[in-house]
Amino acid sequence: MLGLGRIYWVIAGVLAGLVALLALDAIFPAPLEQARERSQLVRDRDGELLRAFPVTDGRWRLAADLDGIDPDFIAALLAYEDARFYQHVGVDPAAVMRAAWEGLRAGRIVSGASTLSMQVARLLEPRPRTYGAKVLQMARALQLELHLSKREILELYLTLAPYGGNLEGVRAASWAYFGREPDALTIEQIALLIALPQSPEARRPDRHPEAAIAARGRVLDRLASVGLARPAAQADAALDPAPIRRAFPGDAWQVAETLARHNPGRTDMVTTLDAGLQRALEQQVRDNLPIGDRESQIAVMVVETQSRAVRAAVGSAGRGRPGGWIDLTTRPRSPGSTLKPFIYAMAFDDGLAAPDTRIADLPRRFAGYQPDNFDRRFRGDVTISEALQHSLNIPAVTTLDDVGARRFSAALGFAGAQPERPHGAGRDDGLAVALGGAGLSVRQLAILYAALGDGGRARPLRWLEGEDEVEQGTGFALVSAESAHEILTILRRAPHPGGRMPATLTTQAPEIAFKTGTSYGFRDAWSAGVAGRYTVVVWVGRADGVPRDGITGREGALPLLFRVFDLIESLEPTQALPQRDGTEMPDSPVTMAQFQLDPAPQILFPPDGSEVWAERRGRGFVLAAQGQSAVNWYADGQLVGRNAVGDAVWYPDGPGFYLVEVVDQDGRRSRARVRIRMES
Repeated sequence: MLGLGRIYWVIAGVLAGLVALLALDAIFPAPLEQARERSQLVRDRDGELLRAFPVTDGRWRLAADLDGIDPDFIAALLAYEDARFYQHVGVDPAAVMRAAWEGLRAGRIVSGASTLSMQVARLLEPRPRTYGAKVLQMARALQLELHLSKREILELYLTLAPYGGNLEGVRAASWAYFGREPDALTIEQIALLIALPQSPEARRPDRHPEAAIAARGRVLDRLASVGLARPAAQADAALDPAPIRRAFPGDAWQVAETLARHNPGRTDMVTTLDAGLQRALEQQVRDNLPIGDRESQIAVMVVETQSRAVRAAVGSAGRGRPGGWIDLTTRPRSPGSTLKPFIYAMAFDDGLAAPDTRIADLPRRFAGYQPDNFDRRFRGDVTISEALQHSLNIPAVTTLDDVGARRFSAALGFAGAQPERPHGAGRDDGLAVALGGAGLSVRQLAILYAALGDGGRARPLRWLEGEDEVEQGTGFALVSAESAHEILTILRRAPHPGGRMPATLTTQAPEIAFKTGTSYGFRDAWSAGVAGRYTVVVWVGRADGVPRDGITGREGALPLLFRVFDLIESLEPTQALPQRDGTEMPDSPVTMAQFQLDPAPQILFPPDGSEVWAERRGRGFVLAAQGQSAVNWYADGQLVGRNAVGDAVWYPDGPGFYLVEVVDQDGRRSRARVRIRMES
């Protein structure tokens, strides 16, 4: 009976002890919160590191994952620091007894008998090296083993271990000293990374190289003794200098900052960016800065058209230039003429026009708005294709007036590119949007041009792998596939920049459908294009919006657009080459076909934009036109009379500008703006 009673008391005592331990565990939980803050990492689509961010106190603390760390490093670490790691429960009794005996003999702490679990406890709760602190470390180590797996404890150590300065964890140290992930290390690199946490400041390779080399040698000797290194490894390594500290990768720094700011809870973000293309594009931008212009900036985006994945994005040419810290791909700027393709595409969809439809390029007033062409010249009747290829303003505004300015702006908004109206502008969306009278960003323009390359359907850009991708063929139908195809065909035939041979005359060259744009006052120079699998948008200007003397989209942005497509082709051969889809434009409406067969009469004299000299008042001019039927002439709305032989003779009232019109029997007309000069 007594024996049985003793057993009961033993069991009761054990249970009471367990209850006490559980109560203490609940009252004093393991301090894991401070270890949860990790550096945010931004990687490319293949996992390559683009940029890392320190934690709030400025320390580099990259989360460790055993699957991404060299197995030889793990084996060497355990052999050197804690050979019985997988056998003990946080405390190694044999090591404790050995350390206690050595301490009693020396009268001080000689070796700490610390397991990796105890070292994690010390990193979580730093304390002075005393016997009391060691006991607390043991208790915390047991607590960690109760809550975490061996793998989690090891990863925690590899995340928190100090490596000198503001470096914590093996990944941060590997990047700082070797410029790479610790996934495939040499035995010398392994030895250094094992040695540093023991005395991280005294052994810093960048400040105390001799101490670092000596500590590395001692680790190599130990590893050689257990068969994890060659016997001569220490002697060979002694000849290698200590590594210097390197900067962490800083590629795609503006995109990375934006993603980190908008995703504060994510420590590891895999983007859609291509690291090779991103770096090459950043270099291309730097190489194409205007010579002698310290104020200019450049922003460029490369988008994979079908997937809408952003493959490269450069928000500025450099932080050392004015405005260089701003991501200029996000800032709305006047897009100039880059929206004209979408105006004509909507007109095609409405049956208002077709590529061969003729339209007047003549002076015209729209209520209180009177646009002018960029070169202040007028070309009379032109086709829609010609008007778009030569970026004529009057036909674009005329077409937008028919399409509807408010409807056009609303469609852009539904597509994800809502034009931003200038401060102080009225509520109504005016016709000036055709010529850049509303702001769009590089990102918004990329959405629109990618839609042109994807059958007219607009979808959001993708920045992170794993984001829900909108299926091809879905999204907002900005324009029809037929109209998008016709617009791209027109844009491919636009005049190429100087020194560039049209792709149709060459082989293995990207056939680019492109459009340029220049804002009022030469503040913004644009080019946007679609070729093969990619859409590219280029902006050149000053971050503060100050005008740049005479720099147009064609001169300042278009050459870079072509170089970017060349860059894509050099990195991904055939990917920027044209991909024919066989889409054909439906026949023009009957009314349009008839209009094309019977063109308006053409004014032969006086030609549009001309200046005519009259020696005196009362001198008459014979007007001439080519047409299919009889015509009537008007000068500023007044019918022009005829002489005895039937010629229309115009007698200007005096010097100044006049609008001369010719109208045939079917109501078709042509106009010419003329200036009459006379002696005063």
